[in-house]
Amino acid sequence: MVALLTILQIVFSIIVVSLSTYGIITSDYQWNFLLIFFLGLLILILGMKEFQRGQKVYGWIYMGVFLFIEYVSIQTFF
Repeated sequence: MVALLTILQIVFSIIVVSLSTYGIITSDYQWNFLLIFFLGLLILILGMKEFQRGQKVYGWIYMGVFLFIEYVSIQTFF
């Protein structure tokens, strides 16, 4: 399970950095809702890793941030 979370963390990090770089270089921000969505998923993975490490407080903080980011992503999509 830890290996899967690490792989997902790397994949989501690459996606977030790629979309951010694309937006900065081209000044085209139409894909920002996807950037925010994948950033939320990255935060979710980080929260799950904190729960596995036994850091429950940080895990809950990450979960709260994840929920807020996903809410913002959905609001910007519609």
